[in-house]
Parts: sequence; structure tokens; C-alpha cells
Amino acid sequence: MPRYVKVTKVNEMPPGTAREFQADGKMIALFNVGGKFFAVDNTCLHRGGPLGQGALEGEVVTCPWHGWKFNVATGEAVFNEQIKVRTYEVKVEGEDITVELES
Repeated sequence: MPRYVKVTKVNEMPPGTAREFQADGKMIALFNVGGKFFAVDNTCLHRGGPLGQGALEGEVVTCPWHGWKFNVATGEAVFNEQIKVRTYEVKVEGEDITVELES
């Protein structure tokens, strides 16, 4: 059964930012795209780079290690939609940002 885990507060994630969080042992990359929040696995599928440390342009994050690009809303690689990082549902509850994880 899914549950939501708090990762940060809204005021700690201004628009255009990317950050890494650990939520129940999972490394999550969280992004604020124009006030809407998205979360994906923090590990790039190419060589394991930290997506939460990547440059965010619109809905696309670029892995800081080798430049692979992923849409943070869908998880799809920009160059091949068949390659996807896992996405997580994000909810804002008051001032808290929570991410849905499986139990």
C-alpha cells in the first residue's frame, strides 16, 4: 500500500531548483518546475550519476556526469522515450512536500 513520506518544505525548494533527498532508504531527486513539484529516482540510468545535482531547464534535467537528459515529469530520456527513470507522485500538504513510496 502506498504511503507519503515528507522530504522537505515548500520554502526550501524555490522554482527552478533540483535537490536530493533520502526517503526511507531511497535516494530521490526532487524538482520544482514553475511551482509544480516532480520526483524521480536520483540515479541516472547511464552510469549512476546523481540527477538531483543536475542542471534543470524547464522539465528537463541533465545528469552532471555524462549529460543524459530526462523529463522530470515523465521520467523519459529525451533521446529515447523507451528509457525511463522511475517517477514518484508528489503532494504538497500545507508547507510540507511529500513523496509517495510503496510500503
